[in-house]
Order: sequence, then structure tokens, then C-alpha cells
Amino acid sequence: MNNQILKTIIGMGYLQHIFNISFIAYLCLFNAAGVMAGSVPEWKTAYVPEGEVWKYTEQHFTFNNGTDPETLDPHLMTGLPEMRLAEALFEGLVTYDPSDLTPRQGVAESWDVSDDGLIYTFHLRKDAKWSDGKEVTAQDFVSAWKRGLDPVNRYINLFFPIAGAEEYSEGKLTDFNEIGVHTKDSHTLEVVLHAPCPYFLDLVAFPTYYPVRAELIEKFNEKWTRPENIVGNGPFVLKEWSPREQILFEKNPHYWDRDFVKLETVTVLPISDLNTAYKLFQDDELHWMPALPVSRIEELKRNPDYYVYPMLGTYFYRFNVTKPPFDDLRVRKAFCLATDRVEICNELLKGGEQPSSYFCPPVAGYEPVEGLKHDIVAARNLLAAAGYGKDKTVFPKLEIIYNTSEGHKMIAEAISQQWKQNIGIDMGTRNMEWKVYLDNQNNLDYSISRSSWIGDYADPFTFFSIFRTDDGNNRTGWSCREYDELLDTISVTLDRQERNKIFNKLERLLVEQECPVLPIYDYVNKGLIKESVLGWETNIRDVHPLKYIWRE
Repeated sequence: MNNQILKTIIGMGYLQHIFNISFIAYLCLFNAAGVMAGSVPEWKTAYVPEGEVWKYTEQHFTFNNGTDPETLDPHLMTGLPEMRLAEALFEGLVTYDPSDLTPRQGVAESWDVSDDGLIYTFHLRKDAKWSDGKEVTAQDFVSAWKRGLDPVNRYINLFFPIAGAEEYSEGKLTDFNEIGVHTKDSHTLEVVLHAPCPYFLDLVAFPTYYPVRAELIEKFNEKWTRPENIVGNGPFVLKEWSPREQILFEKNPHYWDRDFVKLETVTVLPISDLNTAYKLFQDDELHWMPALPVSRIEELKRNPDYYVYPMLGTYFYRFNVTKPPFDDLRVRKAFCLATDRVEICNELLKGGEQPSSYFCPPVAGYEPVEGLKHDIVAARNLLAAAGYGKDKTVFPKLEIIYNTSEGHKMIAEAISQQWKQNIGIDMGTRNMEWKVYLDNQNNLDYSISRSSWIGDYADPFTFFSIFRTDDGNNRTGWSCREYDELLDTISVTLDRQERNKIFNKLERLLVEQECPVLPIYDYVNKGLIKESVLGWETNIRDVHPLKYIWRE
């Protein structure tokens, strides 16, 4: 794809709109700073522009998302590319502070928590509206959360701290009115938990808890997220979705905090070739690159727009344990032991990633277990015991699947080479487009799959809960009664030290004893952000709400 074509793609759809901004909108832009400065809480003042330079700067922000989103439905999405977009189109009762992810007011202007930590009462702001001007009510959240408890939601477990939610999802309760979600009036929502949950407000800020318009979903079915049908309540509205070309957001004129939002338009590009994206960044046609070409990392480190910081996330491979040869524990362990993670991080990635033989990174006082370290001799012995090797059964020809990315390709090829050298197994590699890749994972149509997990909240439970039997994010076919029972125990355990002991037991099962996964490294956030972009903050979960961003 040449540069001229790319320029045409980027210009498609929004340049004409930008030059046709109405005079009224122009005046509103100039008056916004005065409105913001006099009416925002103290924590928010850091995101009010100083001076008037920003007023003379085109408030249009372009970033590369690396792929087309699988969906814009908050109850169906599972990946970071989708969630980056969701927070622009929707808003929950609670939102995140862009700096440290502290829960902040969203649709709820305040909330109360009972002394025993079981009852949360959210008070909705009366000026919260949908993008069609209709009022956002407490019933909208009740209807959305009821839909969220459909088993099709892969994040259904995030609702389980609510009293009766898990029983309702399993069919043990049939009346939704019996679970702990009730409207006190049109602007008051009461939520009752089955046990205190210290991170519940973090959950409420997650896309799974966003409100959606039930009547529109019923009317348009899966087409409800198309630009002509979708109605959200976030700071932006969806104006265009051209697959493989771009997504265009515009500022939502009905958003309750619209005077605080500085950006007028946002363009999201789905470029998987990161060298192509970097050329756009160099040409000032891209303002943010959240992923970089691995082969150029040493060069990019010298770029003044380069950033790197810790991230609450892990990069790993999944084994499909339902089919040979990875239904054999000895084979799974052998592949874990034959992988040199230090070489991958230090010789290939070189971006500060930390090799990990554990699954959950250190978080909230939790220290992970050691896991299975690199041991070629032990790996060969396990494979031999499983019946593979010289003068034994020939290992089947299999592949590592990964979603299209230069980095994923390089890692898969490097690990494949390690396995060939260390245990004599020739493993193929195959890239797939994002949606196809996710379908293969979800349908267990793979042998080994590239995977990652970014913490949804700052507690180890967000990492371990996904491997519960039949959890929508398990995607390995692995089931362990002891593991499930430990998850049940920890969900009602409040003592931090006791919780950490149980987490260690869970992790040993996951990466030492059962091994449905192969941990590889802890993520770091690294990318490029233009100096002209303000309000963009670093944080451990790579959450960057567009509401707070502006350009100067």
C-alpha cells in the first residue's frame, strides 16, 4: 500500500466534515475552557487546558488500533481493541481516573456503600442522556445487566459478586427480580452483593457494566451497533465504520459533560502492518501508536515520542487440552520446559518485557509462584514418557496460531525454532485476521494459540477467574474441580494474606501441575505519542479515555 493511498484512506470521510464545522460549534469550542475551569472537581483540573493555544488547534485525534474490532457490543467484546472504542461510545455508572484508574463519577454523580460493604446505592445524574437525547435511567442499567447475564457474554463472571447473579445465569433462579439489582426510583439504583467485594467499583466501570438500549437491540438484533442504528451515552458518537479503512467518532452533543470534552473528531485506523503505521506517524498523520514494530525497537527507543512503562498484563500461549497431543499433561509440561523466555525477551523483544513462568504478575501485594523454568533435559524426558521421540511415535504436524502482527509472528517463529532445537519438534505457525483468530480460539479449533490477558481490575482474581470450567474466557477446554472450588472459596475470603495463599494454590495448578497455558512474559506498555497530545496518561492497564485528551 503506497503513501498516497494511505493518505486517501485517512482523509476519507472526515476532512470534509472538519472544514464544515458550524459556526455555533466553533464558538462553543472557544467558550469551553471557561466553562470547564469553573465547574470541575479538583482531580479533573489537570485536564483543563492552560491558555488558548488549544483553541487554534484542530481538535482531531487519530490513532492506530491495529485491527478492526470484532464487535462494538459491550456484552460481546473481549479484546483491548474493542474496549478502547467502547469507552468512547458508552459510559457506566463509574469511570476511571485516566492517571491512576481510581473510580470516578460517570453516569452516577455519587454513591453510598453500607457499613458491611454489601449494599451500593448509586445516584444517577439527571442530565445524563443517550445520544438521541433520551434520558438515561436506572432501569436502563437493570435491563442492560439482565442482558449481560446471558451466557453469550464472555465476561458474565464479572456480575457474580452481585447477590443471585450467578444462580440466575445458571438457571437456578428464574426471576431476575430476585437478584440484587433494584431501582429505587428513575435515578437511584441499589445493588446488593452476596459478599463484600473490594474491587466492585472497578467492575462497575468495566464495559460489561455499560448501559445499552434494550429496545434498539430487540429491533435491530446484531445490526444495532451499525452507525445508523447505534445509540450510546458516552462522550462520542459513531459516525462511520468502514471495515479495513477507518472508524470515525464525533463529539456527542447530548453527553452530560460535553463542555469538558475537547476533541471534536477521532479517527481510528485498523492497520496491522506496524511499519506502515509508523510511516504515517512520521508524516504527522497519526498521533498515537499503542503497538510498535518489534524489528525497529532499538531505533524507536531514540525517538522523543517513545514511551515505555509497566502494564498489568501477561503474554502466553494456550493449549487445546481436548485433543491429542495436548490432552496429555506430560506433553504440555514438556513444551513449557522447552521454552526459553529469557531469550525471547532479551534477544528478540528488547523493550523491557519481563520473562515469566508464572501467570499473574505481582499486583496488590500478591507475589506469584515460580512456575516451570527452562529445562531441556526434563522436557525431553517427559516427551519420551508420553511416547514421542526417537524410535517412538512421530509427533503430529501442528501449528501455533496468532492474530496478524509482526511481533506475534516473530515470537511464534522464535519459539517454534526453540522447540525444534530443544525437543526435536517442527511446529508450524499461521497468522489469522482478528475475528477469525478469535473464532478459532472460542471454538477450540487450534492446537496452540497466542494469547494475552490484561487485568480488568487491580486484584489477582481477574487473572485466575478466567480459567474456571466453562468460563467464556477459558478457551482451552481445561476443567479442574479443585481449581473451581478454590475460586469459590476465594470469592468469599476477605483476609488479604489468606487470599494470597489461595491465589498461590491456583497458580500452581495453572502453571506447575496442570499447565493448560504456557506463560511467556509480562507486558510493558510501549508506543509512540505525539508531543502535541495532552491529557493522555500512563497507567498499568493501558486505559486512555478519549474524553480527557486534547491537542495543542
